[in-house]
Amino acid sequence: MRLQFRHRGKAGQKEKISDKKKGILVASLIIGVPVLGLLLVYIAGLGRYQSCFLNGTVIDEVDVSGMSIPELEEQIGKYSLRVIERQADGTTLEEEIPGKEIGISYISTEPLEAILQGQNRFLWFVKHDMDYKTDAPLFYEEAVLEEKVGELRGFQKEFIEEPVDAYIADYVPGQGFELVAEKRGNRLNRERTLEAVRAAVESLEEQVDLEAAGCYEEPAVTSESVELKKTYEKLRNYTDTVITYTFGTERETLDGDTIVNWIVLDGTRAALDRESVEAYVSSLRKKHDTIFHKRKFLTSYGEEVTIDLGDYGWWMDTGQETEELIAMLEKGESGERVPVYRQTAASYDDPDYGDSYVEINLTAQHLFLYQNGECVLESDFVSGNPSRGNETPEGIYGITYKERDATLTGETYRTPVSFWMPFNNNVGMHDASWRSEFGGNIYMTNGSHGCINLPYSVAQEIYGYVEKNTPVICYHLPGTEPEPLPEIPPEQEPGVEPQEGGAALPEPGQAGADSQTEQNQDADVY
Repeated sequence: MRLQFRHRGKAGQKEKISDKKKGILVASLIIGVPVLGLLLVYIAGLGRYQSCFLNGTVIDEVDVSGMSIPELEEQIGKYSLRVIERQADGTTLEEEIPGKEIGISYISTEPLEAILQGQNRFLWFVKHDMDYKTDAPLFYEEAVLEEKVGELRGFQKEFIEEPVDAYIADYVPGQGFELVAEKRGNRLNRERTLEAVRAAVESLEEQVDLEAAGCYEEPAVTSESVELKKTYEKLRNYTDTVITYTFGTERETLDGDTIVNWIVLDGTRAALDRESVEAYVSSLRKKHDTIFHKRKFLTSYGEEVTIDLGDYGWWMDTGQETEELIAMLEKGESGERVPVYRQTAASYDDPDYGDSYVEINLTAQHLFLYQNGECVLESDFVSGNPSRGNETPEGIYGITYKERDATLTGETYRTPVSFWMPFNNNVGMHDASWRSEFGGNIYMTNGSHGCINLPYSVAQEIYGYVEKNTPVICYHLPGTEPEPLPEIPPEQEPGVEPQEGGAALPEPGQAGADSQTEQNQDADVY
């Protein structure tokens, strides 16, 4: 039994050794087969990447990973460029230029072969980030490419819409001006388009966006133009202005429909034509001024006379009013406006002299003073001596000013007066204390130099009523001649010539020496 036991022990030991060898073999197979497989794959990779570019290789912006040079050339042959174009409505369309139609290919592959030979193919299994720039020139038929570009829809006449600059539309009454936006259109610039397409082909780009490449002709002026917007705002500033002139109860409205005709455009610069503005102001003056106009005057005698002389009335200052109106328009100031006047009158309504005035009947040698339509005073007077050429002129005038204690001077006299009220240059009303009689026909032989000589009390009362620009209306009325008075020898007084006793000028240094009368002392004396 013991021997048998031993025999079995040897056999078991052999079996154990055999199992161990089997395990080693299996393990070897388990490890060796994959390694061998990987080795075979690696070796295959070495062979492949001997003629192919490694993964991650980019040449002249073309990903050539895993490509051989013949495959790259074949791929180049399949190249096609998508051209994105803009339509007139702003949408896009695409067209293609196939590489084979323009004969695209490499002129020489030597730069490519140099890259291929220089790569580390032993690390073919690693992804590389290699970006090469070469001088490997691409060949394509330039004339054919230009022909293909010319065949694009963007160059077809029926497809093209020209760009239009932004502009300011003509004035529309009641609406004004409008800023019209530009139209971009879709007119291609041939040179820029060819340049963009060439660059895309030579870089083997898949597409070229002609708008992004700046190939379109664009409007020269857009609605965002600072100069255009500035001009537009100025035009609106002018024509949105509404100015209402007031002439008593009458109104004259100036608005854009009239102002637009005064605007002058010089390129993008807008300005007002001064002559047009002045012509408008002149039209207002002609329509509403009353100076130098004929007037019908109902006398205190119940008869009507025509007054066609004198400088009383509304007199607009055309030059100054033009300047001030232009200033308002430049600022865009709307509102009511009263014109600038050289001289004003009592009323805008007819009659312009109103109902407060001095009425002088030269024929009757009698005057009336009216206040608010009521006669508050009347008196005889002595006017200018016609036999000596000093006749008091007819017409309607305004009191120039009034002055107390003036000295009237002439070539042959110096006469002090207490109340001086000139109305027609050096012709005026004043007291004549050297006279004892007034009215009648005294003026025919012993009249003044042209002034209205009044009794002291009358001159004093009139002086209290009148102010600067109070109307004085002088006229002749046949049939109102006074009854002749007996002649009375004139009283002689020192320094006075009663036979003339008319208006003169304040003497320098005397009362009123700074008055308008003194300023005009070289003028003719009436």
